[in-house]
Amino acid sequence: MDLLSLPPVAAVLDAAYRALMGLTHLLEPLAGGAAAAAAVVLVTLLVRAALIPVGVSQAKAERTRARLAPRLAELQRRHRNQPEKLQAATMQLYADEGTTPFAGCLPMLVQAPVVGVIYAVFVHAQIAGHGNALLGRTLAGVPLGTSLAATVTGGGASVAVLLVFGVLVAAIAAVGELSRRAARPGGALAVPVPAAAGAAVAAGAPPNPLAGAGMQRALGALQFMTAVVACFVPLAAGLYLLVTVWWTFAQRLLLRRRYPLG
Repeated sequence: MDLLSLPPVAAVLDAAYRALMGLTHLLEPLAGGAAAAAAVVLVTLLVRAALIPVGVSQAKAERTRARLAPRLAELQRRHRNQPEKLQAATMQLYADEGTTPFAGCLPMLVQAPVVGVIYAVFVHAQIAGHGNALLGRTLAGVPLGTSLAATVTGGGASVAVLLVFGVLVAAIAAVGELSRRAARPGGALAVPVPAAAGAAVAAGAPPNPLAGAGMQRALGALQFMTAVVACFVPLAAGLYLLVTVWWTFAQRLLLRRRYPLG
């Protein structure tokens, strides 16, 4: 079954298409031929702005987890040979504090449908029974529906395609490198390790992977994975990813200053 034939899916894609086309027409006097790309960027910024309260809640949750680190270390020391009791005690501690270990996942979960819709809009020639004029829109001469991987494997990669995607992927990877450096000890996003947590690890207790610097390094690695994903999605979706990762990095820096962990 073609998912596009389902009325709810077709309605969502058609609404997204019409909204992007409307923004494109509004931006044409300023952006010219890159108006559709500018519309995608504007949509990304609007989505990220709407998620600012979620980002603030995430920063507060991170600060709470950092504050709980010594108590978590004590639980790990006490129940290091009883994984079930350790899990139950850990979740109870988070519940008592009104937070969860997974509070930072919400922004990614909220954005997933948006990325999916943009992806679908720029890979289908027909949407809700009408033609998709967005596929004819370009950025620096490269159609917004172009995928680097598909173009290369098809043998049709031009200099313009390689250049545009090269800049896009490099810009996303740069965020990954900045995130990795910021997560190193002394960096702007580094997680302070309380003495109690260090003593528990030295005593053989398993560290909490959700509260340590390893998670911060994983977030940096995730940005590198995003650069890889950008090679396989349409250029329009790659633009969404580019704006998102830079926004996320800048927002984390600002909120970490507002809500320091230590």
